[in-house]
Amino acid sequence: MNIEVIIPLIIFLAIIFFIGYWSSKKLESSTGGFLQEYFLGGRELGGFVLAMTMVATYGSASSFLGGPGTAYTMGFGWVLLAMTQVVTGYFVLLILGKKFAILARKYNAITLIDFLKVRYNSTVVVLLAAASMIIFLFSAMTAQWVGGGRLIESLTGMKYTTALFIFAVSVLVYVVIGGFRAVAVTDAVQGGVMVVGTLILLIAVIIAGGGVPNIMQDLLAENPNLVTPYGNEGNLSAAYVSSFWILVGVGVVGLPQMAVRAMSYKNTRSMHRALVIGTIVTGFIMLNMHLIGVFARPILPGIKVADTVIPLVALKVLPAWLAGIVLAAPLAAIMSTVDSLLILVSSSIVKDVYINYLNPNASEKKVKNLSFGMTTLLGTVVFLLALNPPDLLIFLNLFAFGGLEEAFIWPVVLGLYWSYGNKYGAIASMLTGIITYIALHFYNQANGNLFGVHTVVVPVILSLIAYVICSLVIKKTKYIF
Repeated sequence: MNIEVIIPLIIFLAIIFFIGYWSSKKLESSTGGFLQEYFLGGRELGGFVLAMTMVATYGSASSFLGGPGTAYTMGFGWVLLAMTQVVTGYFVLLILGKKFAILARKYNAITLIDFLKVRYNSTVVVLLAAASMIIFLFSAMTAQWVGGGRLIESLTGMKYTTALFIFAVSVLVYVVIGGFRAVAVTDAVQGGVMVVGTLILLIAVIIAGGGVPNIMQDLLAENPNLVTPYGNEGNLSAAYVSSFWILVGVGVVGLPQMAVRAMSYKNTRSMHRALVIGTIVTGFIMLNMHLIGVFARPILPGIKVADTVIPLVALKVLPAWLAGIVLAAPLAAIMSTVDSLLILVSSSIVKDVYINYLNPNASEKKVKNLSFGMTTLLGTVVFLLALNPPDLLIFLNLFAFGGLEEAFIWPVVLGLYWSYGNKYGAIASMLTGIITYIALHFYNQANGNLFGVHTVVVPVILSLIAYVICSLVIKKTKYIF
């Protein structure tokens, strides 16, 4: 165990715990009610914090471990594919924008499902949305838990299970006590750490490789496909790469963890600032982290577990103390995503199911205790699921992304802008999207990608058709916003 590496990480965790404690005090003194403060931070996010919480929530173990690990394996083709993520925050705020925030305040919506409940006035829509969120977010959270465990394992030499336990306890402490405000403020800190860590590591890797021209020559000598858009085995087709514009570009509008941030900002100026800051920061991190993955190949050949590329190359090219500071970046990315997903699933169970249907008159004390307990229970369950990790966690994360997008994108977007959208269209869209997505996922695993595109594309088209047809044919009604 390298103490020089561990000390900066301990200091980083101490800062995060302090923010959680500070947020818990805000929680106690809030005049807006426990639910609004714990699950939405009192709708007080400024532009910088909003941008950073969106970047940090989206920039996860996939962006800092799985993505660069896959780029290490596949070459520049994966860097090109990863750059479709640049527009993530821009599209979320542009498409949902002011209208979503205004309606959320009008409906007093604290969660995305609150918005769907008022918009469609349907118990089936609410329960389908809650079930989708819980099922797919468990996959996403498991991927993050695995990433955190592997990172700490790589740094400390501990067993994976011990490292996973330390990571799980660290996240649970500050999320349980601090709620959404702790998540958002720590995301702002973690977003800054990500940017600085990315820049330092990129420069160090280029220097260690003898400069970019030298690294390129090494890659060409090993496998010319590594520097083409088609991947190390030539299997990244134009259609497949382009389809990622839906999965991690436009489709991100349907991710509940991103959409809920579009109802949490303070004013229009905050949203406009977040559009600019978020797009720039996302582009910087996504491009450079994936370049680091490719550039690391000549410097540290033969890495067997691709998800460990970033910690291993950081330990090789940086002094131990600086590696500890830099590796706070992927730890920050993972923690910031885990905390957001925990709050989201907890709010789905407590607010959208328990309060709406089981106990509408629950006291604030009971709701508070249930929220704390549910967040802890969810974290424990995900910890158990993460004990047996997959080889490349990015694909587990992308599976979860796709499932959430199929469930939510059309009920949210068309529910917001199309007055003839109704509960029949929403139910049909959600069922069509989820069922065809899961079926096609297993078909593609056995037979290769249908039409050469990612699994998410065909179901998202079918779910759109189902929404429009069922809204117009079953019972055509006009919604008054």
